[in-house]
Amino acid sequence: MKRLSSPDELETLRETITKGRDPNKPCITICGGTGCHAYGCDRVIDAFRQEIKQQKLEAKVDIKITGCHGFCERGPLVVIKPDNIFYQRIGEKDVPEIISETIIKGNIIDRLLYVDPNTGKKVTYEHEVPFYKKQERVVFGNNGYIDPTVIDDYLVVGGYSALGKVLLKLSPEQLIDEIKKSGLRGRGGGGFPTGVKWETCRQAHGDIKYVICNADEGDPGAYMDRSLIEGNPHSILEGMVIGAYAIGAHEGYIYVRNEYPLAVKNAGIAIKQAEEYGLLGKNILGSGFDFSIKISRGGGAFVCGESTALMASLEGKVGEPRAKYVHTVEKGLWDRPTDLNNVETWANVPLIINRGVDWYTKIGTSNSKGTKIFSLVGKINNTGLVEVPMGITLRDIIYGIGDGIPDGKKFKAVQTGGPSGGCIPESMLDLPVDFDELSKVGSMMGSGGMIVMDESTCMVDIAKYFLTFLEGESCGKCVPCREGLKRMREILTDITEGRGKEGDIELLENLSATLTDSSLCALGKTAPSPVLTTIRYFKDEYEAHIKDKRCPAGVCKELLTYRIDDDKCIGCRLCEKVCPTEAITFVEKKKPVLLDQEKCIKCGSCYDVCKLDAVIRK
Repeated sequence: MKRLSSPDELETLRETITKGRDPNKPCITICGGTGCHAYGCDRVIDAFRQEIKQQKLEAKVDIKITGCHGFCERGPLVVIKPDNIFYQRIGEKDVPEIISETIIKGNIIDRLLYVDPNTGKKVTYEHEVPFYKKQERVVFGNNGYIDPTVIDDYLVVGGYSALGKVLLKLSPEQLIDEIKKSGLRGRGGGGFPTGVKWETCRQAHGDIKYVICNADEGDPGAYMDRSLIEGNPHSILEGMVIGAYAIGAHEGYIYVRNEYPLAVKNAGIAIKQAEEYGLLGKNILGSGFDFSIKISRGGGAFVCGESTALMASLEGKVGEPRAKYVHTVEKGLWDRPTDLNNVETWANVPLIINRGVDWYTKIGTSNSKGTKIFSLVGKINNTGLVEVPMGITLRDIIYGIGDGIPDGKKFKAVQTGGPSGGCIPESMLDLPVDFDELSKVGSMMGSGGMIVMDESTCMVDIAKYFLTFLEGESCGKCVPCREGLKRMREILTDITEGRGKEGDIELLENLSATLTDSSLCALGKTAPSPVLTTIRYFKDEYEAHIKDKRCPAGVCKELLTYRIDDDKCIGCRLCEKVCPTEAITFVEKKKPVLLDQEKCIKCGSCYDVCKLDAVIRK
């Protein structure tokens, strides 16, 4: 690699690389994100390489291992360019046929196409897949086009051109003004205006300043940042260099979860390549501006996603938060001015510079500009990562993109904002999704987790689940969070196990107020949200547990009773075979079995296997 000494040299290199590539040459792109790795994409990749070698097609066909495409439910995914033929759930056995039929003969293999469940029609091209139609993939879109370990791929799609423009044409003050005009807000959860944060950090006293990318992402079920840094690490690096130039920082860190090995690997490769091209390090593109980035692996603590705890961890200390009256933009890492933004925020920056503020501000709502990537998981047909314009409704996401609830069940709630987010009921499905609207109903945007629940979900149990998680992840530094979460979890446990009593709901609300008002950091302040919103929107379920000792969803085992319907049971013995405690006794064929209540542990195995609805659960 040649070290570039000016923005003009960068553009010349980009043109050279682009001209050296044939846009009409078939290219088999295989999703290499973590989700597809779990489905065995490594074996599919090896099979393609072997088949192409065997068919002597190395000069005629390219293979590209990309980052996550988002449609994780259907992995491993293969998209054949330039036509964008979309094949899903590909196994090793499918590879020879793809090469012989699609690559050599140009035929479409119907059985590998996605079938639209609403129309029954097979979809040939990626952009026609309903999952992608309502998305606006401006940040996440390049994941499907580039190999994250090849910097030239990023250059071909316009990579680092924003950096060149900034260094050549904009002063730090002009750059900050552009980001402020764009309305970009932090995508890590707080939603604080990015330009204002940059400006405050630039104006803070101190010659040494730092820029940090928060890639800790501890929310259960969330993996947006992971997939961005795995699939397009250079977009984050470029955003960080631009931000550092604006602030006057010369050192930066990517704080990433140690449980993200592919993200760590790809970010490390990207940093090395950017340094070799002169896009990181000393005298970047001949501008006289110096900036370096190091990777720091987090220890897996959820609380280290909080800014001050993260910085303490970076310093080698225990990851504990500190009082919020000390702002990190003034006294952050090593008590020096520090700007912290999350992965998705940094990835937005080059787009704003390249496409302009006017383009960016046309996306989203008046106070929430741009797009947001959500991790759509839970009781939904199409799980995966979705990027949508701010202001889209929950209904459009869950039904238009996620294709609704599996097995014909009814939608019940969706939790947004991670474990500290609120649970939003069916009556609010038409709620616009942006920072302000979610806050109004007791939830929040958070980093982008979106967990869908169906009618079989117990809302009291789900509140207990998230509170248990938060209790375990609390650093324990402040009393309200340490003791308050424990006491709230104990109350919820009592309610779900049949020991709930009058006054428990009010006590939960009082404890929630104490945590919100008195906790040291955002973990404790927002922890009551799952409890408060489930009480607010599903109070009848709490009352059923407390007053009637009944779980309407049939989840809380201690409140359930199983019995046999003698009129329906034919003694088929299926339930007897799966019962782990021998609580079911077979009498004779065509006679109902007997269920010993003293031996029954209420596991529900008999209920699950009975095909005649002869097991009654109440």
